[in-house]
Amino acid sequence: MMKKKLSAGMAAAVLLLAAAPAVAVDAIAVEAGSGDSTDMARIAIQWDWSKRWFEGAEWHVGGYWDLSLGHWRSDALPGQNRDITEIGLTPVFRLQRNRLEGAYLEAAVGFHLLSRTTIGDKRLGTRFQFGDRLGLGYRFGARSAWDLGYRFQHLSNGGIKKPNNGINFHQVRLQHHFK
Repeated sequence: MMKKKLSAGMAAAVLLLAAAPAVAVDAIAVEAGSGDSTDMARIAIQWDWSKRWFEGAEWHVGGYWDLSLGHWRSDALPGQNRDITEIGLTPVFRLQRNRLEGAYLEAAVGFHLLSRTTIGDKRLGTRFQFGDRLGLGYRFGARSAWDLGYRFQHLSNGGIKKPNNGINFHQVRLQHHFK
């Protein structure tokens, strides 16, 4: 039953990603990274909150929703699982310039649903994982439409169930803003 729900959820995410321009998506991103003998890649769509907090003369805190679909691949030994597919939904806070160009810092804690609870020698305990991340980057180009960044991300089940090995990724991200 859980596999059917997970498959249906992944199919819905793929359809949503494919229909992104039709649902007023503000940006799209691709990410790639590695960590703990595992490579990962993701595609994501974003919706800006269009809200500014702590706005000063040059900087403010803004944010966006990030809906992602990813795939992990491990250097697993024979008999170990090599692949995980994931869906994530993350509210992201970004300290950025008021002009929305130049350097920025990000922080987020989101929710991820995994296709499996093991990859290589990692035992993640549950399919539900929290994804904490810190990042920095630079927004540039005509209308500041492009964004290149680095992220450190830690995923774990937050102690919901043992084992809770968790996994860390170093990621590079390229984002294109539509507005």
